Amino acid sequence: MNTVGTSIKRVEDPRLLTGGGRYVDDVVRSGMAHAVIVRSAHAHAHLRRVDPRRALARPGVLDFLTGADLPDTMQTIPLRSGARPDLAPFLQLPLARARVRYVGEPIAVLVAGDRETAEDARELVEIEYDVLPAVLAADEAARASAPRLFAEGNVAAAWTTVIGDVDAALRDAACVVRERFSTGRQTGAPLETRGLVAEWDGAGLTMWGTTKVPYFNRRVLAAMLGLDEAQIHFPETDVGGGFGSRGEFYPEDFLIPWTARRLGRPVKWVEERREHFLAINHSRQQEWSVTVAVDAAGRLLAFDATLVNVMGAYLRTHGVWVASLTDAYLAGPYRIPNYRCRVSCVMTNRTPTGTVRGPGFFEGTFVRERALDLVAARLGLDPAVVRRRNLARPLDVPYAVATISEAVTGRGVSFEGEDFGAMFEQALEIAGYDKLLAACRARTAAGGDVRYGVGLAAALETSGVGPFETAKVTLTTEGTLVLATGAPSVGQGLATTLAQVCGDVLQVAPDGIAVHLGDTRFMADGVGSFASRAAVMAGNAVYRAARDLREQIVTLAAASFEASPEDVTLEAGAAIVRGVPDRRCTFRDVAALAGGSLEAACRHEAAQGIGACAIHLAVVAVDFTTGAIRPERYVLVCDVGRAINPRIVEGQLVGGIAMGLGHALLEELVYDGDGQLLTSTFMDYALPTADGLPPIDVVLLDHTPGPNPLGVKGAGETGTSGVGAAIANAVANALGDAVAIRRLPLTASVVAAGDKPPPD
Repeated sequence: MNTVGTSIKRVEDPRLLTGGGRYVDDVVRSGMAHAVIVRSAHAHAHLRRVDPRRALARPGVLDFLTGADLPDTMQTIPLRSGARPDLAPFLQLPLARARVRYVGEPIAVLVAGDRETAEDARELVEIEYDVLPAVLAADEAARASAPRLFAEGNVAAAWTTVIGDVDAALRDAACVVRERFSTGRQTGAPLETRGLVAEWDGAGLTMWGTTKVPYFNRRVLAAMLGLDEAQIHFPETDVGGGFGSRGEFYPEDFLIPWTARRLGRPVKWVEERREHFLAINHSRQQEWSVTVAVDAAGRLLAFDATLVNVMGAYLRTHGVWVASLTDAYLAGPYRIPNYRCRVSCVMTNRTPTGTVRGPGFFEGTFVRERALDLVAARLGLDPAVVRRRNLARPLDVPYAVATISEAVTGRGVSFEGEDFGAMFEQALEIAGYDKLLAACRARTAAGGDVRYGVGLAAALETSGVGPFETAKVTLTTEGTLVLATGAPSVGQGLATTLAQVCGDVLQVAPDGIAVHLGDTRFMADGVGSFASRAAVMAGNAVYRAARDLREQIVTLAAASFEASPEDVTLEAGAAIVRGVPDRRCTFRDVAALAGGSLEAACRHEAAQGIGACAIHLAVVAVDFTTGAIRPERYVLVCDVGRAINPRIVEGQLVGGIAMGLGHALLEELVYDGDGQLLTSTFMDYALPTADGLPPIDVVLLDHTPGPNPLGVKGAGETGTSGVGAAIANAVANALGDAVAIRRLPLTASVVAAGDKPPPD
């Protein structure tokens, strides 16, 4: 019974499709109260007075808490990635005290017996502000005359990464291309907003709704509440989308359990949609100046970039990590002998930023791949030719990206065995690149307002981020199997994937294994699900734990059979002697032989990440008069090492492409001049819909097995990372020199405006 490598149906789907899902808002506890957050109405202001008297007078209101009610020793929310002392002044308290820095910043918590009363009472809270000038643009924030958002200034961090001699390469180059690029502010926009239910029983805290990194969140919460970690439990719940932006430690992750313990009763909080857009991490917003130098044949000599990462009002738990990732992987899969990137992380009066699917990779891939197409246009070469002449081959190791990544992030990534050039040629053949290009030219030449183009992009995926992940497999006294791991589900089919791994080792059907993901009651320690790590880290932890349990089962059964362990195998929930099927010992019998349940645990560690490549190809139709862009076809060729469940991997990649199309063409968080968010509903923040998606072809390659027992590589973000670049290049191919494609998203208004390139 071997299912790894096959597309079995997801074991979690029957429950979800028949209404058996249990999301945060489905959690109801006896005596539960409801909380709402009172948020700032201004982007920048001093708080003069917060008066809750009218709200507290309303029947049913139980409590009202402001920053003054927090302990004087209350710590700011710490960083999870890239923590260092100089970033500490830019961190956020759970509740504002004297000053607010963005619309939506939490000022107070109001608790009532029911949600309606809480929402109505919130409108009665009176707040007086001394409004301050809002700093909204990065260039404004960087000026010496700009209002200082923090005593330390408006730049949280700045650094320069240098490999080789960029200035010399620029002087000697046959061709130098300069351009400015930008990516707009976006977010993950999961269909389920954030929510929490916290219950204090006098001795410990239970909280539903924590996803992605439950063990980090538990560690932070324990420190902020003055509890031992063992007193806090995070049970698993279903989640309606993650995409990197949910599940971090937000202010509400402290406020709701703190309120529950203060009141001695369960408290629930669930975001409204507008509140969600105001409060959840934003991402993507970057501004660039790029100079690329090549020789006469289009071979890269130098890549020189200036990156401004627009952070927002505070540093959230990722700190400046998105900017670091952008810098680390900007070189992509290319030979770049000389590299320089000047990075600054600028604070503004907008919602704080964090990660969204493919953080830094989406943005950097857009910038790099557009620059390569500009080089091709300047030299009169096909974009595929420029890539062919610059993609790294195995003899080029160590790849430039590996060197730069380790220098920037301090952690290595292995691209062992990757042949980017060979994979590119394979992808062009699969997609039929030359025929597609010729067909688009012919259709455009036929006349009319619609023009057609093909765009290419080579994107990298890194996965298997350590330092570790945990798993435990238990054979119960009833003979059933229970699997637990520290990686939670964020909707990616992880229960099925891990059950397949466990089932293959122990020779049981995946749907016969009980799976618990990221539940602190079942797994005492772990890391989480992010950065395309779950299948790699948790999958290998499960594999090794299951092998250890298999050895225990076989040893006990062999002793009972008076046979050699080498002669004992497992089959359909039993141990048998090879060739003697009537000599059979069920798993329940094995547990009886053991005198109780059997258990095997594993902590799978990884010192470096695993890198892989993906080639994106997009075909678009562009209405030159309206600016409307219609994707006509999308092809993704992706090295996944080994797909545990190909259908799940394909689903992740297709979903990633759909999300990438939204970020390439539609989605943008827009503010007015006072710092008010204008796009706070799905009427304004437009998501892609099924009728707007093109035919999508996903091809999985087992190009190079991952360096782990299962041979897997992550693929959760590959589908998104290259879409902006491929779409932008396709639009540029369709329009030629008519419009300069230098920003994302490429909304119809941007294209119709006919943004012309600046003079050289």
